Amino acid sequence: MANEWATFGSDLHLDLAGRGRRKALMDALREAVRSGRLTAGTRLPSSRSLAADLGMARNTVADAYAELTAEGWLTARQGSGTRVAPRSDPRAEPRRRAAVPPRPLPPAGATPGVHAYDLPPGLRMAGVPAYDLLAGRPDVASFPRGDWLKAARKALTAAPNDAFGYGDPRGRIELRTALAEYLARARGVHARPDRIVVCSGFVHGLQLMGRVLHERGVRAVGVDSFGLRVHRDLLVRQGLRVPAVGLDEQGTRTEELRGMGGIGAVLMTPAHQFPLGGALTPARRAAAVDWARSAGGLILEDDYDGEFRYDRQPVGALQGLDPERVVYFGTASKSLAPGLRLAWMVLPEHLADEVAAAKGDIDWVSGSTEQLTFAEFLASGAYDRHVRAMRLRYRRRRDQLVAAVAAHAPGIRVRGIAAGLHAVLELPPGTEQSTLRTAAAHGVALLGVARFRHPDAPPVADGVVVGYGTPPDSAWSGALEALMRVLP
Repeated sequence: MANEWATFGSDLHLDLAGRGRRKALMDALREAVRSGRLTAGTRLPSSRSLAADLGMARNTVADAYAELTAEGWLTARQGSGTRVAPRSDPRAEPRRRAAVPPRPLPPAGATPGVHAYDLPPGLRMAGVPAYDLLAGRPDVASFPRGDWLKAARKALTAAPNDAFGYGDPRGRIELRTALAEYLARARGVHARPDRIVVCSGFVHGLQLMGRVLHERGVRAVGVDSFGLRVHRDLLVRQGLRVPAVGLDEQGTRTEELRGMGGIGAVLMTPAHQFPLGGALTPARRAAAVDWARSAGGLILEDDYDGEFRYDRQPVGALQGLDPERVVYFGTASKSLAPGLRLAWMVLPEHLADEVAAAKGDIDWVSGSTEQLTFAEFLASGAYDRHVRAMRLRYRRRRDQLVAAVAAHAPGIRVRGIAAGLHAVLELPPGTEQSTLRTAAAHGVALLGVARFRHPDAPPVADGVVVGYGTPPDSAWSGALEALMRVLP
């Protein structure tokens, strides 16, 4: 395959600014090393791989690598690739360990039992659907069992005895250290291990934040006008109102935040809005951060599928604009498998201990063996290789979906396809519910756009949200054919 080389090397997020592609790349790499996002010994992507990611000529990247090597920023050895050179760290500060607040937080409510993708009455089918095209799920058949087992063996062999005790509610230090390096390199997140709290999923993390926000006097959290109902319900159970923030093809209308008096935080998916698919524009990112600074508010950034982008340059995490005003949520549920129950929050300094205390009260702990294994999986480069391989696989499926719709239903527009594991198919007016009924009758699990609408939000065009991540490769062609049969 022409693009198989893209599965090699590490993911690397770079902000290229200024004129001249080579100079911009060199400046961005120097800044990443100087700031500590790229640590000594980190292996950089191959020149071919990085050139493809950034949309520039391979020679441009190779020349930049060569010049930075000559300047002493990088090292290059045959068979070892290009790596960050050792250097002193003028930013190093004595590490402070803040005390956990002695005052416990209020008791936690029960975990919401409503599954995010329960089919509504009238659209349920008997037994397991023949074709699962529900959004937000990965292809678990592609879980890298061999590489995971190899990482588990190495991690458990080296694990200290205290790894099998109750441990720190923040999570294992090995995983938090590996996450800090990976998130800085691949997503542009400013992270330190002591600001990371490992949790058992995004919903768990959101419940913790809801409790802490309510305890701090926040009574309302803005949410996108289209999103998952289970997230809104969870915040409501924490005693918070959830007013809707408008959406369009450029993502959340963050300029509306200044007029929404009373909200203390906003929940968003900036890199790839769920489910409509837009990416937040630079101007709207800046507007969100400006609101948070002026109002003393927080942005809750759900980076649920940030690793999977296709037709655009990588979009870094919003958290990088102001780490003290953004709570960053990440998860292995889309990139690896939801059954691992591994997710993480990168928190502002003033929140880290409070959230850790709340987690200690609830005591939802991801198993130490899974944490140690994932830490080794990250540090060894196996995670980068897996993500790149899955990126190619999901892109092929997306391209096949777009081609099939163009051939069988040319009047239907496909939206939100630059990233992620799902697409929105805009249907003719008045056909959404009939399409869903037909799909259910044919054993196709599918949800309509209306299913994700906030009760106070105006409706948008009829459509269905198609998840192309779930079916294994052996079932994908059949699922695609079944979907074409049910479209109007």
